[in-house]
Amino acid sequence: MEVERQPVKVAWYRSPVSREQLQALNRRSDFNGFLQTGGYLGLLAFTGIVAYVSAGRMPWPLVVLLFFFHGMCWAFLINGFHEFVHNSVFQTKSLNWFFARVFAFLGWHNPYEFWASHTEHHKYTLHPPDDLEVVLPVDLSLKGFLKTGFVNPVGFWQTFSKTLRMARGKLQGPWENSLFPPSALQQKRKLVRWSRGLLAGHAAIVLVSILLHWWLLPVVVTLAPFYGGWLHYLCNNSQHAGLQNNVPDFRLCCRTVTLNPFLSFLYWHMHYHTEHHMYAAVPCYQLRKLHLLIRHDLPPTPHGLYATWKQIVGILRQQRQNPAYQYVQELPLHADR
Repeated sequence: MEVERQPVKVAWYRSPVSREQLQALNRRSDFNGFLQTGGYLGLLAFTGIVAYVSAGRMPWPLVVLLFFFHGMCWAFLINGFHEFVHNSVFQTKSLNWFFARVFAFLGWHNPYEFWASHTEHHKYTLHPPDDLEVVLPVDLSLKGFLKTGFVNPVGFWQTFSKTLRMARGKLQGPWENSLFPPSALQQKRKLVRWSRGLLAGHAAIVLVSILLHWWLLPVVVTLAPFYGGWLHYLCNNSQHAGLQNNVPDFRLCCRTVTLNPFLSFLYWHMHYHTEHHMYAAVPCYQLRKLHLLIRHDLPPTPHGLYATWKQIVGILRQQRQNPAYQYVQELPLHADR
């Protein structure tokens, strides 16, 4: 008889923060939550409306550019959704619950699958097989960037077919089956119901667009996650690429970078990724304060995407020559390795 494997508890190192400082950093604010959420949704509404009304009124290259910019901003829905699933944006829990589902619908995400997976990712970051949400080495290439960063029909088909499969209650692969074992029947039912609602909701958008002749409505909403994703690709794939797995130190398996204020806002401040893993309850709009508090205990921080990807590309080149190579981030001399 096969015995179920028990995950190994990881004794994580976290940069020291006093109890009082951590309590202040963990404090959630409905006001700050609405600033981030309302500002981001307002940006999506603005870019979507401008792109929609430009069709037939402006030269087609400009129309394409406006739609592309809309998709570029839309791609960061996953980062807002991620924060709501952490229940850390608003002080009022029902607001986190509500916006998690709004963002999940708009971005074709499943909150029940993501929560089950992401909980394990935080507990066992880059410790396979307990964390299979992110597995090193991350497959990054110019071909992959070009395939997913501009127009991504393959991504749409993969997302649609996965949602359809889950709507039928079909799990696939060791990761999905480990997240929803037979004992988690209630959570699996929620997973299935959400998948069915997601398909029905986007089908309704398409039907309304046909009946009312709003032909571009599905392009602005339903298909928006599948074009213009180049900037999100560069941001999100910087989080763990080329770093170490099976180490109990977030400074060695996560990468923090600094970005300009607009991109930081668009990315929901997830470029402070080491800090986020160390103290996952800290709201995204407080991560800069946490970074300033502990940066003396962190590896050197690349500034901007150019410096970040210059480092990552160098790592990828070494990995092509030696697939086992992993970059060891430089820790401060005083750090407890």
